[in-house]
Order: sequence, then structure tokens, then C-alpha cells
Amino acid sequence: MSQTVTSSRGWRETLATYSDRRVVTFLFLGFSAGLPFLLVFSTLSAWMREFGISRTTIGFVSWVGFTYSFKFVWSPVVDRAPLPLLTRWLGRRRAWMLLAQSSIALGLLAMSFCDPTIDLARVVALAVLVAFSSSTQDIAMDAFRIEATDQSLQGATAATYQLGYRIAVLAAGAGALYIAQFGSWPLAYRVMAALGLVGIATTLVIGERPRRVEAATAEREGKMAEFAQRFTRRGAALREPLVLVYGAIVCPFVDFFVRYRWHGLVLLAFIGLFRLSDIAMGVMANPFYIDMGFSLQQIANVTKIYGFVMSIVGALLGGALVFRVGAARLLAPSVFLIAVANLTFGWLALLGEPDPLVLAAAISVDNLVTGMAGSVFIAFLSGLTNAAYTATQYALFTSIMTLPGKFIAGYSGWIVDHLQAAEPLAGHKFGGYAVFFAYTALLGLPAFVLALLVRRHFQKETPPSVKKEGE
Repeated sequence: MSQTVTSSRGWRETLATYSDRRVVTFLFLGFSAGLPFLLVFSTLSAWMREFGISRTTIGFVSWVGFTYSFKFVWSPVVDRAPLPLLTRWLGRRRAWMLLAQSSIALGLLAMSFCDPTIDLARVVALAVLVAFSSSTQDIAMDAFRIEATDQSLQGATAATYQLGYRIAVLAAGAGALYIAQFGSWPLAYRVMAALGLVGIATTLVIGERPRRVEAATAEREGKMAEFAQRFTRRGAALREPLVLVYGAIVCPFVDFFVRYRWHGLVLLAFIGLFRLSDIAMGVMANPFYIDMGFSLQQIANVTKIYGFVMSIVGALLGGALVFRVGAARLLAPSVFLIAVANLTFGWLALLGEPDPLVLAAAISVDNLVTGMAGSVFIAFLSGLTNAAYTATQYALFTSIMTLPGKFIAGYSGWIVDHLQAAEPLAGHKFGGYAVFFAYTALLGLPAFVLALLVRRHFQKETPPSVKKEGE
């Protein structure tokens, strides 16, 4: 086999990957994944802030998002356990996706009949249901996405998934705010519940690929089955549960550390800190805009619609860069840019008045960077998984990714309340917010250091676009 390495594919061939039918499918599945997130996060915080709920309470309510951070706990069930009737009809992944999507739509519909000022506990309980169903959908859908395409299309599917996700964010963000502005918050949540039909319809019409198991993985599971048979010779009833528990829970974690050894700890630490700056800042974004005096319509126009365009540009750029350069090479720049983007909101806070142009500048930087970083990180995480344990391992990664950020974000409202009361920057009405945004930027430093270590481990990584002749 010749060792000559061809040059990277041209931009025309790179962009052609987005026309692949499998890649296009994830536009709609990404929409389904993105729809519920803001409705239990920043859109919900805007609803509560408009109804006079304190920033401290809003911050603690954001802990509803912990359901996303602990989804690895039930991911083995989603990965291996069949659902009565649904699995036989739809297949392993689509059955769980349909169940989760139906629960999301019903949960959002129920939220529309609540008033946060008198039914806050019920709103939170339903938000937990929606978040739990959403995270369950993510487990099944991420596994479906990774299994549906080969490595060369992971960047493209990550980008179209992000595109669909961002369209849903636009609907759940700007769309919900517009409806709330000109209609009501209950109407907004009812419309969002109806949009849940997009994911349900897509799940019903797509196909599902059979499970792929690598030889080494199959050998490990086969040995465990033999061991279980000997161990349970006198108790046949225990044999199947033992094999299931080992294959669903033990094997995915053993496999990860067998492949990455001690460096697996560095990878998990990096994954947990990658989005720390972004998540810690995000929960206070809408309360910040409302406190500054921006109307719901202005917030929707600038942060949602214009921000959507910038995030899509960033997502597509990130997918193309992954295809040409490789995900690991882009991790450190992504972390650095995410942290720096937070400082642009500090600039807006120091102005002390609602200037739409400055807000647009801040949103331009923030959404372009987060869109690009999202495609890079999704592609990187996808490459870390073993096809035999896709759902469990990817759920572990994405759970760890949000856990530290969600925990710290819960205190964001309390921090802002105390900083605003302390007036750390004399003469600046929103000086507390400015200090808060600087603090969230500094949270990105540990992730940047770890990104450099991770990059060194993957320095021999060859981008999917670079192939050897004869391969």
C-alpha cells in the first residue's frame, strides 16, 4: 500500500457532504432535540422574571437542568432495554426517541396551564418531567446519530444536527418571546408543544441501522456470557440479568479506560469543564436583558433571530473545519473564544443602557463562537465512543459536560444579586453584572489548560478528509 498522503479535499467536496440523505435527516432530529432545552432554561427564566420571581430563585430553578447532567445513570437502560411493542415496531433507538418526544410534548402542554406566581412548584415539577424526557431523547438520538454515519460524515452530521438544534432554539427562544409579547405565555407553551410533532413525525418515517459490534468488544461480551453461564449453572434465572448488567453498565466504562487508560481521567475532566463559562453565564442572560430595559421583542429580534443566524454560520464553519483539520486541533481555540465571548456582555453592562447595536455586537461574537465550538465538540465526543456502547458512553460524556456548569449556574442569580447590591464598580448601574461576566470568562482557564493536554494526546490524529492511497 502506498504511503503517499493525498491533500485535503476541496471546499466543494467538503460542502457536498451536507447533501447526504443521512446528514439531512439530522436537521429534523436536531430540531426535536433543541426544542425543549430553552423552554426549561432561559425562556422559562424570562417568563419567571417577567412575573416578578427573584434572580436567586431563577438561578436555583435552573438546577432542573441537572437531569441532563445525570442522564448517564439511566443511559444503560436506554442503550439495552427494549420497550414493549415499540422496540419491535420501530427498533431499539427509535422506540426510546418516540417515547421521549411524546412525553416532552405533553409536559410542555401541561406547563401552559400553570401560573409561576401561584403554581411555581407545579411549573418546576413539569419542567423536570420535560427535562428528563429531553435528556432521555438525547441519549437515544446521540446514539442513533453516531451509528447512522461513518467517521467521515461525523462533522457534517454534527453541523446539521446543530442547525436543526439552533432552529428549534430560535422557535423556543424568539418564537416563544414573540407569542408571549403579543399573546400570552400559556399560548407560547402550547405552540411549542405542537412543534414537538416535528420530532415525532421524523422518528416514525426514518429507518434504523443494525447494531455494530467490534470484534474485540464482541469477544469481551462473549467471555462474560460464558462466565455467567458457569457462574449461574444452578441458577439459570440469574444468567440473563447478569449478562445484561455487565454488558449495559460495566462494559461501557471498562471499554473507555481500556482504550484511553490514565488519559481517560484527563479527557473526562476536560469534557466537564469545556462549557463551564458558557453554562454559568447563560442562566442570567435573559434576566440581564430584562433588567437593562430591553423589551421581549428586542430580545427576540437581536438575541434569538440575529443570534440564530450567527450560530448557524458558526456551526457550519465548525463542521467544515472539523472535516478539514480534525476536531482535537480545534479544542483549545474553541475554549479560549468561548471565554472571551463572555466579556462582550460585560461591555454592554458597563454602558448602563439598552443599546441594541452593542447587544448585536455581543451576540455576534457569542453565537458565532458557540456555534463553531458546538460542532467541534460534538464531533470530538462522537469520535471517543465505541459503536457497541454508543448511547451509554456518549451520555456519560454529555452528562459530565454539563454537570459542573449546571451546579455553578445555580448560584448565578445569588452572585448577581449580591454583586449588584455591593456596587463593585462605582457609577455603573449594572457593574455587578459586568463583574459577573468577567468571573464567568475566568472559569474557562482550567478547560483551556486541559485542552492543550488533550491536543497533545491526539496530535497524531488524521482528519477524515486526509486519506492514504489504497485505503
